[in-house]
Formats: sequence, structure tokens, C-alpha cells
Amino acid sequence: MGFIMDGLDTEAYDRNYTDSQLLSRIIDYFRPHSQKMAVVAIALSLQSTAGMGGPIMISKSLDLLAKNQTTTAMLLMTGGVLLLGVTGWVFNFIHQYIAARVVGDVVLKLREDVFSATIQHDLSFYDEHPSGKIVSRITSDTQDFAEVVTLTAGLFSQILLILLLSIWLLRINVWLTFLLVGFAPIAVIIALSFRRIARRVTLDARRVTATINAQIQESISGIMIAKGFRQERAIYNTFHHNNEQGYWVGLRRGLTLNTIFPILGAFSGIGVGILIYAGGLTVRSGVVSSGEWYLFMQAVGFFWFPLISIASFWSQFQDGLSASERVFALIDTEPKVVQLGNEVLRDFGLPILDFGLEEQSKTQNHLQYKPKSLTVQAKIQNLPIEFRHVHFRYNETEIVLPDFSLTIAPRETIALVGHTGAGKSSIIKLLTRFYEFQNGELLIDGRDIRRLDLKQYRQHIGLVSQTPFLFSATVRDNIRYSCPSATEEQVRQAAMSISQGDWLADLPKGLDTDAGERGENLSLGQRQLVALARVLLKDPTIFILDEATASVDPFTEAQIQEGLDYVMRDRTTIVIAHRLSTIKNADRIIVMAHGHIVEEGNHDSLLAQGGHYAELYNTYFRHQSLAYIENFGKEELN
Repeated sequence: MGFIMDGLDTEAYDRNYTDSQLLSRIIDYFRPHSQKMAVVAIALSLQSTAGMGGPIMISKSLDLLAKNQTTTAMLLMTGGVLLLGVTGWVFNFIHQYIAARVVGDVVLKLREDVFSATIQHDLSFYDEHPSGKIVSRITSDTQDFAEVVTLTAGLFSQILLILLLSIWLLRINVWLTFLLVGFAPIAVIIALSFRRIARRVTLDARRVTATINAQIQESISGIMIAKGFRQERAIYNTFHHNNEQGYWVGLRRGLTLNTIFPILGAFSGIGVGILIYAGGLTVRSGVVSSGEWYLFMQAVGFFWFPLISIASFWSQFQDGLSASERVFALIDTEPKVVQLGNEVLRDFGLPILDFGLEEQSKTQNHLQYKPKSLTVQAKIQNLPIEFRHVHFRYNETEIVLPDFSLTIAPRETIALVGHTGAGKSSIIKLLTRFYEFQNGELLIDGRDIRRLDLKQYRQHIGLVSQTPFLFSATVRDNIRYSCPSATEEQVRQAAMSISQGDWLADLPKGLDTDAGERGENLSLGQRQLVALARVLLKDPTIFILDEATASVDPFTEAQIQEGLDYVMRDRTTIVIAHRLSTIKNADRIIVMAHGHIVEEGNHDSLLAQGGHYAELYNTYFRHQSLAYIENFGKEELN
């Protein structure tokens, strides 16, 4: 049992809902389709009536044939039964078709709601919860939600059939009918006893499915690392463990849900035996005839199946409720980043960059371009940034910024440097509003960032991260991602602005090259260039480089730097860099340690102080300087 339950812990955002709460939420999704559901109910009623009409027709026909065994009578009986069968099929088709449409519409809306809620969460949500488990709720659980509808529609059909059968049986014998109906509460009590365990095992089954999905997704995403370290067997063993766990959990679920039918079947057998004995007594006493008793027992067969279906409904219904519970928990999760208003920043007249690329010469392989002078058609951008005593932590124990204050002037370029864990990237995450700080203020143009219209604010931000992410599309589409309305010429100019477009010549199909999943068809440097072109097309007011050139070769770095020179002009720029060239060109260098600013100034003044920056310089940056390279070359020659 420990093995079965191991690893099936709930997620932090999971919550418990009562059956009535879940049913209320489910009904809300079906309320817009009330007219269609009414048609389904009518079709179910007519289908059940036609189904019930068959035994009644046979009963009447037997009495008729006993008096008049002619061919005409037999044909009429056959035709009547056939007509009822066809009628039942037609109404069943109508019910199934409309119900399928309604279920499809509801699942579509539910998936839209849960996906919309998911993408609204801040990045801390995705730090805490594996993406594979989230995907499982959006796909598998929403699809299983449809079982609620199917079971509910079937329930109404079975209840209607029970009512019609009870009315007919009452006409045969009231006492036997009451005896038969008296078994119904007992069957329901037996079925309800499975309700709690059914909810628990179905939830466990969905959790283990989510765990398997998450592990498969992670294994495939990291398959190159696994192969590099020859860990294929290790990831297979992990999958085997999870898969075996899924087998046992699924077995418990299947046994629990399927056990109810044998138990109810045994109960129905006992009930039939009692009815046979009671019916025999009524026949012997002359209350009913042998033929009526036979027809009554035939009808009992029709009665027991829907009765068992109704009794077992609630336990089976738990499967759909557990799916809806997981979906609603994801929808109801409150995001940590909450905007307190929707204030709009001033219209700065975002610049229109005319890179003015003109053809210079034509070689055998590609065109070479030279840039004209940069034309910026914009108002002066006055967008100061101010951190005031900001306190930020990722969790209760990991305090990153205990009391951080910093003012960044408009159009200023600052470089953040410091050892790993100093808090550089955390500043970027707060500025982009990916995370929520706990105390203090972060002001953009004198306004609290928590009161800004987040969509409009982020239109002013351009972020190039250290590890670029590209979608499975062409290079052209990946560049246009930041501005879907951009023209072909604007996309081309953004790409050509970097290193005069020379990097495009290395791509097999230029802008039409398929980047592949996560950009795997491109080198890291090429991915970085595409990411930079994507931000250049957006033309942001605040430009952020999160160690954007830390993992590329010097030649690619030079290509990136050439493109940066265009976009960094007259913009507020924040750089987290491990490249000396980028740091030296900054207006101000902010030296950080343990979430505090320990030094600030330009490159020369900080070196002269001989403090923390000088230590960082000698450790990380000095070997990148021209003087160091020249001295190293002389030493090699000597």
C-alpha cells in the first residue's frame, strides 16, 4: 500500500469541494445549452417510451394471438414491434448527437477557461509545479469531465424507464410492484457506500497519470543530457516505477468501481428469487394468472438493469467529479502577482526605427548590406525606474532582496554584476512583473507597478534572456512573435539590423528556416540572434539583457553587440552581463552581493577603489581585456 500511495501527494493549490459545489459549477457550464439539453431530455423520454412500448406491445400481442392466430395478426404484431424499435433508434440518435455536441461545447469552454487561468499565473507557479502535471489537468481531466454528462444523461433515461415500468407493473399487480420497488432503496444504499472510496481511488488514478505525464515530458525534453551521461536506463527505471505504480492504482480503481456491479447483481438475484416465490403465492391464490405472472417477471428483467445503473451511478459519477475537482482547483488558484489597478503609462510615441538597410554589394551566396544612419521618430522617452526598500523572497526561507533601493534614470544604461545568487536576475523578474515582491515599492514613471495595466506596461519592455526560447516555427515567425502585425519588410529589417544580416547567410533557408522544437535546429548563437531580432522588432522603451551574450562565441557576441548598439540608443537599458565589453560601455555599474548594492560607479572608478568590483574584475573579466590578451601573447612568444 505504501508503494501504491507513494508520490501521490496533492499539489499545493489543490482543494476539496463538496459534491454540491461541484454539481453547481458543472450546471453553470451547461446552463447556456439549456435548450439543447431540453431537446435531449425529450428525445430520452420518447426513446424510453418506445423502449417500454416493446414489452407492452408483445404482451398485448400474446393476448391477441391467443384469440386470433392469423397471419395478419402476426404481421401487425411484428410491424408494431419493428416500428417501436426504429422509433427508439431515431430518438436515441437524436439524443446521442445533440448530447455529443453539448459535451464538446462544454469541454471546449472548460479547456479555454482552465488554460486562460493557467497562463495568467506568475512564474513562481511554474517553479513550484511540474508542467506535465498541469498539462494533464488541461487535457486528460477536462476530457474525462465529459463522463459526467454521459452518465447524467443516462441517469435521466434510466429513471424515466423505471417510472414507466412501475406504472405498467402496477396495472398487473400492486402488491408485487410495491415489493419490487421496495428493493430500490437497499440498492441505492449499497451503491452509496462506495462513494467515498470511489472518489479517493479516482483522484489517485488521475494524480499518478499526471506524474507519469510530467516524467515523460521532462525525460524527452532532457533526452540530450540523459544520453550525454548515459542515463537512458535511469530514466527508464523511473518511468517503469511510475508506470507500475499507475498499474496498481488503476487496478484499485477498476476493482473498486467494478465491484459494485457483482454486489448489486447478487442483490438483484436475491430480489428475483423473492419475487418468484411471492408471485407463485399470488398465482396459487388466483390473484393473478400464470400469463400475467410470467409477463411481470419478464418486466422485472427490464426493471433491474436501470435500477442497478441508477444505484451504481453515484460511485461511477465520482470519476467525473474527481476530474472536475482537479480542473476547478487549477482554475480557482489565486495568482500571486495581483494588479491593484489598470493605470496606463504615458504615450511616449514609441520610436519607429528606420534601419535604412541598402544593398551594398552582391556576392555569390548572399547580399551584403550596410546600415544607413538610424532614424528615430519619437518623443523624448522619460521613464524613470525606482526601487524603494523592496523586500523579496521566493519562499519563507529564501530571502533574496532584504531591503533593496535603486533609481535608474531615463535613457540610462546600467550593468548589474555580482556573484551567483547576488540578486541580479531577481531584480529583472520584479521589473518585468513576473514575480510579486512582499514589501516596499517599485515605481515606473512615478507610478506603483502594481497599479499599472500589465498588458500595456509589458509592451514597453523588451527582454533577451540568457537561454533563448524559440517556438517550432520558421525564423521569420519567431521574430514576428513579438509583433504579429509587423510587415514582411519590418521583420526583414529587424533581422538585417544585426551584423548587417550576415548571420542569415548561415541559415539554410534564411528567414524561412525551420527553427525546430525549442530552436534545436539552430546553434545557441543563432537562437540568441533570433531572440534579439524579435525584441528589436518590438522596439521597447525599457531594454533588458539578462546575460544575453554569456554563452556565445566572440564572433557571435560581436554580431549581437552590433545590433545592441542600435536598440540601446536613447533607451533605458539594464544589463546583466559576464562580458567586459558590455559592462565597460554602461553608464553605471551596480555591484551586488547578497541582495545589497555594495558599490556603484563606472568601470575605471570602481577599479580604482580596489573593492568588490575589482575582485570580480580580476576573477571574471580581466582575461577578456585587450591588455591581458596582448600580454598573454607576449608571454607565449617568450
